[in-house]
Amino acid sequence: MSSTAIIGIGELVTCDGTDPDLLGIRSNAALVAEDGMIAWIGPAADVPAADTKIDVDRRVIIPGFVDSHSHLVFAGDRGAEFAARMTGQPYDGGGIGVTVAATRAASDEELTGLLAARIDELHTLGTTTIEIKSGYGLTVGDEVRALRIARQFTAETTFLGAHVIPAEYARDRAHYVDLVAGPMLQAAAPYARWIDVFCEPHSPHAFDAEEARVVLSAGADAGLALRVHGNQLGPGPGVQLAVELGAATVDHCTYLDDDDVDALAAVAESTVATLLPGVEFCTHSPYPDAARLLSAGVAIALATDCNPGTCYSSSMPWVISLAVREMGLTPAQALYAATAGSAKSLRRTDIGRLVVGNRADLTVLDAPSYLHLAYRPGVPIARALSLSASGETPAA
Repeated sequence: MSSTAIIGIGELVTCDGTDPDLLGIRSNAALVAEDGMIAWIGPAADVPAADTKIDVDRRVIIPGFVDSHSHLVFAGDRGAEFAARMTGQPYDGGGIGVTVAATRAASDEELTGLLAARIDELHTLGTTTIEIKSGYGLTVGDEVRALRIARQFTAETTFLGAHVIPAEYARDRAHYVDLVAGPMLQAAAPYARWIDVFCEPHSPHAFDAEEARVVLSAGADAGLALRVHGNQLGPGPGVQLAVELGAATVDHCTYLDDDDVDALAAVAESTVATLLPGVEFCTHSPYPDAARLLSAGVAIALATDCNPGTCYSSSMPWVISLAVREMGLTPAQALYAATAGSAKSLRRTDIGRLVVGNRADLTVLDAPSYLHLAYRPGVPIARALSLSASGETPAA
């Protein structure tokens, strides 16, 4: 076995409990990893011998961010669409077609290179686990290709053939739903862990409740676990459908009524509300009231929704600062949601918390306290910590 001791930790934030207000912070602590797993946590004075030592020089160590919602396999650019929204043009999902055309036209090599660069970017911002969706191909071959490329970088791949109705099926929605729930799903399932659907009756491009039910039910029958885009553009059936079908998460949750909140609270052990405040920032939409959800007993997560149309940012620290500034979360609650909460939305217990036996996915903050994630918005203080580093102080 190869072992690495992390020493000189100013503040060790473990997120080791189940209370988002209590982060399990330790001072004068050290950590030892063996072959990528946490083998020991304890007082710095008692750190056992290890093959390598990394001195972080009084910096903060936190669990690596878990970004549980992203759309990273794409080509093309939609900067002009963003500029138009900033002057008042509403978002209804129609711009996805622009990305579909560019992605279909790109080569495998181009898409792989673009994705590799984005993965490097998110590591430099402290993310160690990423979920990646398909959804910019919308043909059998292009959806399989996106998942195959994404699978090179993460085990958390999601089949999103039901992203929007592509232009060629605009007059035959039923045919496209049948394609997604049939041949496309059959071809994509070997490369995916999850299935997702954009359930949004307020968009003519997305899927209504019954269409979404057909797709999700077929995915469950094929052995895929369920995720849902829901309640983004207005009140809708997404939350209730996710709860009914036992989805691991319903994402966006921008517009929730009391029944939606009650339904999510009742299944908090199994279904998470994943909030994506970067989308609200980039679309001039209202922010969800995350504090209300927590007080009602809803399990929440934070993720970027990094995509070319509604949030082209891979920065989880920025998401945390938005959640604190705009959604009513404390810095502790936001960090917990971005780590342990997002791990829960992936139904993972081996990440998001720094405990013995979990993956040694560590992020170092060039700061004296985790509070600086919200306190210093936009400043690149977070970086995933490579355990292959030498004894040099890491750059953060």
